[in-house]
Amino acid sequence: MPLEQDWPLFGLRIETPRLSLSHPSDADLDGLNQVISQGIHDPSWMPFDIPWTDEAPEIRPRHSLQHWWRLRANWTPEDWTLPMMVREGDAIVGMQDLAGINFAISREVHTGSWLGRAHQGRGIGKEMRAAILHLAFAGLGTGRATSAAFEDNPASIAVSRALGYRENGDEIKIRRGKPARSIRFVLDRKSWEERRRADIQILGLEPCRPMFGVT
Repeated sequence: MPLEQDWPLFGLRIETPRLSLSHPSDADLDGLNQVISQGIHDPSWMPFDIPWTDEAPEIRPRHSLQHWWRLRANWTPEDWTLPMMVREGDAIVGMQDLAGINFAISREVHTGSWLGRAHQGRGIGKEMRAAILHLAFAGLGTGRATSAAFEDNPASIAVSRALGYRENGDEIKIRRGKPARSIRFVLDRKSWEERRRADIQILGLEPCRPMFGVT
């Protein structure tokens, strides 16, 4: 019996002219770990709230596996995080997440992502964010999407602004033991509709809808 019958997210796909996004199976996780091990940011700088890339190389891959398995195990329609593996052609290049809490009521989602350093600077970050936003707004009926980035992360900030987000406040977080300003961004449906693309396809969503709390 195909696993998609019991975990339909394995059949979910988002296709753009450049990229393919899919929910990773166990067979994909080693490839994702290899991309991370090759580097996703300059080690002298930390773009994440949780400095998971600082872990020792002999333990970090195991903890990444535990993280991805935990997202599946803890999934409920009221609290979910969807990791989507990003491919350019046959190459795994990164991960794009979409998360929602009480989504059926709030209609709000949050996005997060990482991209291998070898694939940065070519517009892939913007393309994969556009893909997950299409799933959120066109597929799931999201009312608004949020994101955040440290003020010294110009690439992430540029993606948000290019896709129509507006700044929505800030906060001070502790990063590697020091204070760092994180900027919040929000994208409402009207702003997304103004930039809506006609060249992004969503495949396999219907059987997944109850998992997101959408019927």
